[in-house]
Amino acid sequence: MYALPTNAEAVVFDCDGLLVNTEVCWTVAEAAVFAEHGHPFGPEQKALVIGRTVEAAGEAIAQYVGRPGAGAELAVELLERVRKELSRGAAALPGAAALVRACRAAVPVAVASNSPRELLDAALWSAGLADCFPHSFAADEVRSPKPAPELYLTACETLGVAPRRSVAFEDSATGIASARAAGLYVAVVPSLPGVEFDHDWLGTSLAEPELQGWARELGRR
Repeated sequence: MYALPTNAEAVVFDCDGLLVNTEVCWTVAEAAVFAEHGHPFGPEQKALVIGRTVEAAGEAIAQYVGRPGAGAELAVELLERVRKELSRGAAALPGAAALVRACRAAVPVAVASNSPRELLDAALWSAGLADCFPHSFAADEVRSPKPAPELYLTACETLGVAPRRSVAFEDSATGIASARAAGLYVAVVPSLPGVEFDHDWLGTSLAEPELQGWARELGRR
């Protein structure tokens, strides 16, 4: 009935653009950095940075604007701008709170984010989701963040569940690559429209009835 296994034993969520509407914050900050260096910001530029760590985004921007070697400097600038935007608050995306709570009632849940701990905590707190997750993992807490599998492998190990028995929820190609490399099933709600993504389930919102129905079936043998 479902493309995702109802006998999954854990669910791991990305945060930015998936649970919390922080991509607006990131887009404003990214557009400002591009503009400062004389470049417009649209879907092409967003695709270069979405889902990446702050450091990787800084490097990508540096290459794009013709300033190789300036990645660290641009990453600092980007982080400061995102911090400022996020301080204004960010809401949970439609269906996020209900889905997380439904999953948590049945199986262990966690967050695996490519944001640094500071921004991850701020996003979850702002959206009212911080108390939903006993475990969360940030990019600056692993040696190799997404698209490497370490964040998802660490999450599954901490939850005591094999990756092949777990489901990841993602919104970007970077995160999907990480979850796939770790061996999880992948549910995708894309932040960028019109892009083909590898997936086991693909939808437009965490509030889709099919997804909510799947969550209610979790843990039933």
